[in-house]
Amino acid sequence: MSVIAIHPLIDTQRQVTGAAFSGGTLICACVEKPVKVRTRHDLAHNHVCGCTQCWKPAGANFSIVAVVPTKDVDVLENSDKLAVVDPSALILRHACKECGVHMHGPVEREHPFQGLSFIHPERFQESGWAQPGFAAFVSSIIESGFDPSNMDAVRSRLKELNLEPYDCLSPGLMDYIATWTAKKKGVLPA
Repeated sequence: MSVIAIHPLIDTQRQVTGAAFSGGTLICACVEKPVKVRTRHDLAHNHVCGCTQCWKPAGANFSIVAVVPTKDVDVLENSDKLAVVDPSALILRHACKECGVHMHGPVEREHPFQGLSFIHPERFQESGWAQPGFAAFVSSIIESGFDPSNMDAVRSRLKELNLEPYDCLSPGLMDYIATWTAKKKGVLPA
């Protein structure tokens, strides 16, 4: 098996860390009239995420996602192009209706994350944001159709990249649950 693709920015070892990043402007993928969202705060908990809810660029098995205080997030341009992906979800992911990029996702319900917004730092026009520090919901990539027999290789690759992989139960149990879910959805053969 070739090297496991995590995310284009991670796979190319692109350095993005800065000592004093204090926010910037996130831009969607539209060439004309892109959505622009400004954050006025440094990132927290930047990580790669394997869940099936986060936006991922083409070819990525994981997203890059972090949080900022919701009070420090402002839509600067083309807010009319934003729509909430799933109004019933905990994270209200506001995505561009044209290109599909998730621009910000506030948590508004009573929850430990209430008051935070999830963002995809790779969309910053500025450089210098902190690199991801861990991997979350690793087993969930199976729910996107990833071959469960390659999960040990994924976890090894994440550890090589200093991204400790995390899941709620043991990796084997989480792979089993995610495989069952993927089969039920029809993403993997039954």
